[in-house]
Amino acid sequence: MPARNEAAAIGGALDSWLAQDYAEFFLLVVDDGSTDGTSEILEGRAKLHPNRLRVLRNDSLPAGWLGKNHALHLAVQEPEAVRAQWLLFVDADVHATPDLLRRVFAYLEHRPADILALLFAVDAVGLVERVAVPLAVPGFLVLVPPHQVPNPHHPAFAGIGAFTLVKRDAYDAVGGHAAAPLEAVDDMMLARRIKKAGYTNRMACGGPMLHLRMYRSLLDLVRGMRKNTAAFPGWWLIPILVPLILASYFAPLWLPLAGHPILALLIWVLTPAIAGDASQRITGKPMDWIWVFWPLNGLLLAAGMIWAFWDRLWGVNTWRGRKVAMNRS
Repeated sequence: MPARNEAAAIGGALDSWLAQDYAEFFLLVVDDGSTDGTSEILEGRAKLHPNRLRVLRNDSLPAGWLGKNHALHLAVQEPEAVRAQWLLFVDADVHATPDLLRRVFAYLEHRPADILALLFAVDAVGLVERVAVPLAVPGFLVLVPPHQVPNPHHPAFAGIGAFTLVKRDAYDAVGGHAAAPLEAVDDMMLARRIKKAGYTNRMACGGPMLHLRMYRSLLDLVRGMRKNTAAFPGWWLIPILVPLILASYFAPLWLPLAGHPILALLIWVLTPAIAGDASQRITGKPMDWIWVFWPLNGLLLAAGMIWAFWDRLWGVNTWRGRKVAMNRS
């Protein structure tokens, strides 16, 4: 678990993982230069759970690395990780029910895999979160169809920051995080490399047993979109893609002017209904009336993409207060 300035969320997340009823579980947390109270929280939990939790403090980031990738690279070299058959990568704000790992390994007995990603449930609290985040997860499923992820002949692959479990030998075979130190979407690209190397990749539903609050403000949400978009290999297409994205999201508004009011109404109503059904299955929570404002997501996505384009022009990736030079190609 990499952690940098996660004081608002890490306490509860740690407690949920330390309560796992899977006996072989051990947690390594890399405190990656935190300055907001995260270190004190980690120190307190480590004293309470010395046999299940160890904290590594890191205060430097070598050139040519993103912070999260470097933190995970440090963790996998620790004795506990070197001896392990499985490595589990989780973000510092993720909560899990006590039986999650036991259920995961029972699942793997029937559906073997070398790398398994679990889709998480979203805890949407604020208005912006409620509009944007729950409907983004079903959108991910459209791009990454779960039933095709284990298919060796299909290009779909899945790694998820909230939960990616990988066999140690598969991780080492592709060079781990050291093979792509500047990869912003490290979880997905790790899965891509492992599947490409001939290993089995699977994705399953972890929600509502696995859940997190992704973003706590409008700015955090746009920053998240900016970070992920900056990793897009065709980033130079962003000026073309942004108008197309805005046109598609706001189709219910301009289609009536083009003489298609019925089509506009169907798109407006069916989009949250279809995506909402998937969200309900993952979260176990009812639909939210605020999803009717889903076209506003186009503005958030466009803002993140434009910001990412600016970053790529300047060759800089910014996340958690760090600026890292990146390849402009």
